Amino acid sequence: MLVAIAREMDMPGTTAVVTDSTADLPPGLAAEQGIRVVPLYVRFGSEEFQAGVDLSTEAFWTRMLAADAPIPTTAAPSPGTFREAFEACFAEGASAIVCPAIGTKLSATFQAATLAAQMLPDREIHIIDTATTSMSTGIAALLAVELAGTGMPAADVAAAVTDRQRDIDLFVAVDTLVYLRKGGRLSAARAAIGTVLAVKPIITVRDGEVVAAESPRTRSKARARVIELVTAQPLERLAILYTPTSPQAEVDAFRDAIVSRVPGGIDPARVSMGLIGASTGPHLGPDLMGAAFLKRR
Repeated sequence: MLVAIAREMDMPGTTAVVTDSTADLPPGLAAEQGIRVVPLYVRFGSEEFQAGVDLSTEAFWTRMLAADAPIPTTAAPSPGTFREAFEACFAEGASAIVCPAIGTKLSATFQAATLAAQMLPDREIHIIDTATTSMSTGIAALLAVELAGTGMPAADVAAAVTDRQRDIDLFVAVDTLVYLRKGGRLSAARAAIGTVLAVKPIITVRDGEVVAAESPRTRSKARARVIELVTAQPLERLAILYTPTSPQAEVDAFRDAIVSRVPGGIDPARVSMGLIGASTGPHLGPDLMGAAFLKRR
């Protein structure tokens, strides 16, 4: 789904790219690419934080893994927060905005961004429902930056990113489905099956909803299967996803195994590494490993 609010312009200008913190963009990469990230709220009991603002990814995982910590919850940004981000982009000289957001079936974030755009009817703002989350949304934002950099009009950038959504996918091997169930992202029945069978599910997003694609019996088999699924086709861009509970040597080996098996190879500059952040971590839990990717056409 694409929402466009347009304004006539006398001459082409600069297109800014905005996304939300569920995109799991590493802060350095977002800054380098000029992507403005709107934070979701993260709550630990009565304490509330903004992901990436007053709660870094590292601080989130420290809290998340504490023995007595409540399971955190998340909430969408307000329309006002998105409006502030949009207005900041225009104040910095942007003439239009493209905003890929987490799937509307997964969060109210898309609706908040849409309402914010409607508050600025004289501005050109395109909100894209990516129908996914984590670095699958992040990859859409990176693609928008790349296309905007060619001088393509914002409306065409948004249309192209929307078209390429069918080429973006992710597979993540999680240790348990408990967090997805408690966060309301997976039915209790499906989560219970994973727990009873003591499997290590591989999750993905289909039709805008989180599903368990396969259920290997062990962590090592699950991660090996993710490598097979990710490298089943040539790739244009790759993002490795993990949590700090995994030893760095294991993460590096996982990345190297994928990169070495991508049909036709992949440009190292298009491979990123990123921790699961504070906006998605509450729903996925620790000890996961996976990848989001853009298939090559």
